[in-house]
Amino acid sequence: MLTLEKFEEASEVVSKVTLETKLVHSEYFSAQTGNKVYFKPENMQYTGAYKVRGAYYKISTLSEEEKAKGLITASAGNHAQGVAYAAKLAGIPATIVMPTTTPLMKVNRTKGYGAEVILEGDVFDEACDYAYKLADERGLTFVHPFNDLDVAAGQGSIAMEIVKELPTVDYILVPIGGGGLCAGVSTLAKMLNPKIKIIGVEPAGANCMQESIRQGKVVSLPSVNTIADGTAVKCPGDKLFPYIQDNVDEIISIEDSELIVAFLDMVENHKMVVENSGLLTVAALKHMKVENKKIVSILSGGNMDVITMASIVQLGLIQRDRIFTVSILLPDKPGELAKVSALLAKEQGNVIRLEHNQFITINRNSAVELRITLEAFGTDHKNTIMAALTAEGYRPKLVKSKGTYGDGC
Repeated sequence: MLTLEKFEEASEVVSKVTLETKLVHSEYFSAQTGNKVYFKPENMQYTGAYKVRGAYYKISTLSEEEKAKGLITASAGNHAQGVAYAAKLAGIPATIVMPTTTPLMKVNRTKGYGAEVILEGDVFDEACDYAYKLADERGLTFVHPFNDLDVAAGQGSIAMEIVKELPTVDYILVPIGGGGLCAGVSTLAKMLNPKIKIIGVEPAGANCMQESIRQGKVVSLPSVNTIADGTAVKCPGDKLFPYIQDNVDEIISIEDSELIVAFLDMVENHKMVVENSGLLTVAALKHMKVENKKIVSILSGGNMDVITMASIVQLGLIQRDRIFTVSILLPDKPGELAKVSALLAKEQGNVIRLEHNQFITINRNSAVELRITLEAFGTDHKNTIMAALTAEGYRPKLVKSKGTYGDGC
């Protein structure tokens, strides 16, 4: 049972291994939303995520016999690193089962803490089933990543720190995967101040908690589809569900496209790398229908590999109309390309790529296609460039972006 005494004990225990993640005031998002927005940057923890809190506290509650057996868990990445790191500190061997889709950086970081890593299943739920099987076969002690009240108590230490630093907080936004973080934070926050509103945030493609709340019971989604891999869970924790029912005021679901823009905003305005699951609470800020409130968004983690980062930045620029591709037809004669180049230079459009296709029609003298990928300042600038091309009689057409500069953008 989650009690105030348990949360106090957990907070004291986890303080021995966690870094201090002071609230960060966001002038940018405050201005955007009309609220006072603060971030709880758990992406800056030693393991890159909050998960070390629950893992370390859970291990502290185990008996010597349970520790001697060795630990096993399943995780999409952050809990894996939390358990591996906590187990290393306690001198206990750990086995981690991770989905085959887990980013390489998370796999390598987990191995770096000395854990044995096994890749199994396409999603967390499949990896978890396999971890249970191995626990039985090898006689290992299973540490669940979220459906465990000790783990939830450890995660709840975040609420203790938020309320101590900002006693007048009005709203706390919490990412939801299986529900461990949300159950811990919401329950303790309500104990400390029942007036605090708790908003859970899930990816739209893995909204198992939202659907469970709607039906009034724990339900499992048939499948999940989201770039927020840390919250790609089919079924929430049944041990946690009653706490979330009682303490969470609302659950918001976020589309993947919103996470892409949120990543760009965080990098440009706060110079922080936050993984997609951690960005759920950033994207949710624009869904809040309140003003002049003190809002804390928990940034749950920052473990993102550089390939994913590159893709997200590129897609974000495309969504913001700062990168776009236009197709125009030109007579196939010398000097036409120079005319277009001069026009674009006048309008301050920065050319990233040119593709000159002479085989768009059988009659090459009639027309050739020129595809130009441009960098712009945003939507207004893009529209100005398109209008300038139209005014010169080029009849420009936007080409649907596919996410890479070499293919449509």
